[in-house]
Amino acid sequence: MSDARLARSVRDIDAAAWDALDHGGSPFLRHGFLRALEESRSIGRRSGWDPRYLLLESGGELRAGLPLFVKRHSYGEFIFDWEWARASEQAGLRYYPKLVAAAPMSPVTGPRLLFHPSLDQAGQSRAAALLVDAARRLAAEEGCSGLHFLFVSQRERDLLVELGLAPRASFQFHWHARGDRDFAGFLSRMSSRRRKQARKERERARAAVDAIDWLTGRELGADDIAAMDRFYRDNVDAHYGTAYLEPGFFELCARYLPDQVLMARARRAGQTVAGAFFLESDRGLFGRYWGAVEPIPLLHFELCVWLPIERAIERRLAVYEAGAQGGHKLLRGLEPSATHSCHLLFHPGLDRAIREFLVVEQHAVAARMAQLAAAGPFKEE
Repeated sequence: MSDARLARSVRDIDAAAWDALDHGGSPFLRHGFLRALEESRSIGRRSGWDPRYLLLESGGELRAGLPLFVKRHSYGEFIFDWEWARASEQAGLRYYPKLVAAAPMSPVTGPRLLFHPSLDQAGQSRAAALLVDAARRLAAEEGCSGLHFLFVSQRERDLLVELGLAPRASFQFHWHARGDRDFAGFLSRMSSRRRKQARKERERARAAVDAIDWLTGRELGADDIAAMDRFYRDNVDAHYGTAYLEPGFFELCARYLPDQVLMARARRAGQTVAGAFFLESDRGLFGRYWGAVEPIPLLHFELCVWLPIERAIERRLAVYEAGAQGGHKLLRGLEPSATHSCHLLFHPGLDRAIREFLVVEQHAVAARMAQLAAAGPFKEE
C-alpha cells in the first residue's frame, strides 16, 4: 500500500469501494450516510465539520480508509472535551481546530479505521500505522492541536494505544442480546415490580394512539419525512439544543440508505402524532431522533425503548444502542456499556496533563458503571 490519498468529499470516492470496507456493522460511516450529511450541508466548512478522507490504495483498489473532520468546535461529538479546550486556552494554547475521526453527530460505536476484509491482522496493523501517521501529518498541515478518535471499538482502541494515542473511558446505556427468545422472555428476567411497570407503560402508551408501525426508508412517504424533520427540530427547540442536521437530511438519508433507515410511527385519527428515527444493520439497531406533536404520556418510552428492544429480539440483533445519556434507560433494561475514544494532543505539556487526567477518570467511570449495573431491573442470578 502506498501513501494515503486525500479526498475532501465522499462524492470523490467510489461508493461501492468505500462500502466494501469493513464497517463493523455500523451504518454511520457508510457512503450513503456521509453523502446525506454532505449534500444537506449538515457537514462542510460552514458547519464546523470539514471532511477529510484518507484513502490507502493498492493496484488501483481501495484497501483502507479513515474519515476525518477538521473541527472548529466540539458540538455534535458527545465525548466532551470542553474543559480541555478551556484549560488549553487559559494556558495560551489554541485548541481549535482539531482533527477528529468520528461519525458526525452520531455517538455510536463503530470502527473509524476501515479495512478491506481481505486484509489479515498484520495487514490491518500496517494500514492503521500508515493512516494514523498520515492523519498526524494532515493535522500538522491544517494547524490542528490534536487528533481524536471517538466511539471506537475496544479492539480499535487497543490498536490506537499501540500507535501512541491515549484511551478515554466513557459509557452509554445499551441493550445486549442475552438469549431471549421473545420480548416476554426479556421481561421475565426482570424483577416482578419492574416487569409489571413495563407492561403498564406499554399499555398506557398504546392506548393513547390508534396505531404504531415500522416503516423502512423505502416505505417512507414525503409526509412521513416532513413529520420526522419537524419532530427533530421541535424536540431540539424544546430542550434548547442545536439542530445539527439541516433540512433535507432525512429525505437524503432515506434515499441513500433505504434498507437501513427505519421510522417508528405513531398515528391517531389518521395523523402522525409521534415518530422515532433509527438506522439498522445486521449487527444492531441504532436509535437517533424522536419527537411528538404534543406530550403523550409514556409514548417516548414505547417508541424509543420497548418497541426497538422488541424488534432487536425478534430480528436476533446483537445490540440496541439508544444514543447518549438517559439514566431512565437503566430501569428499562438497557445496561451501562463501555464506550471508548482515543486522543493525542500535540503540545507535550497539554498531552501529559490530559493523559494523567484520563487515568483518574477511567477509575471513576468504572466505579459508576458498577454502581449503575447493581441498580438495574434484572433479578439477581
